[in-house]
Amino acid sequence: MSYYGNRSRKGREDSHHGNFITDVLQTGAMASAATTMAVAAFGELEDGNAIAPLNSVSHIAWGDKAARRDDASWKYTATGLALNTAAVTSWAAIYEWMFGGVAQRKNVCGALLGGAAVAGIAYVVDYHVVPKRFTPGFEKRLSGRSLLGVYTALAAGLAIGSLLKRRKT
Repeated sequence: MSYYGNRSRKGREDSHHGNFITDVLQTGAMASAATTMAVAAFGELEDGNAIAPLNSVSHIAWGDKAARRDDASWKYTATGLALNTAAVTSWAAIYEWMFGGVAQRKNVCGALLGGAAVAGIAYVVDYHVVPKRFTPGFEKRLSGRSLLGVYTALAAGLAIGSLLKRRKT
């Protein structure tokens, strides 16, 4: 399965390349918003603090002290949001490459299954492949149940973001 599908003309190939980048950015924006809202909501529900689990992502840049920060700050919160957005956008690229065509055909079930597949891969990579320093950091402030919710939000955000893309015809 490939995003580019059958390419018969050079012009069409260039057009698909430009669409791919736009699609990744649009899907990534939706998925990033979905995961950020989920992280904040679960932080508020579990600990009464929506900011702390967002700060914890910045442990990648600032070490474990970031996960102990409860207040909003440019250093921890903005860094955490930027890192999360970059990571989610990379997962959006994988989603669009593998399942973008499914979403473009408005196959809702296929798009959702694709989102679940990519989110599952993301979880395995995030918590079983990368070194501990490069985990998302959510696990430092959220329960396993909330992590499931965050990755479910990622799956839904990828699918919905891709399904809602606007195409110029």
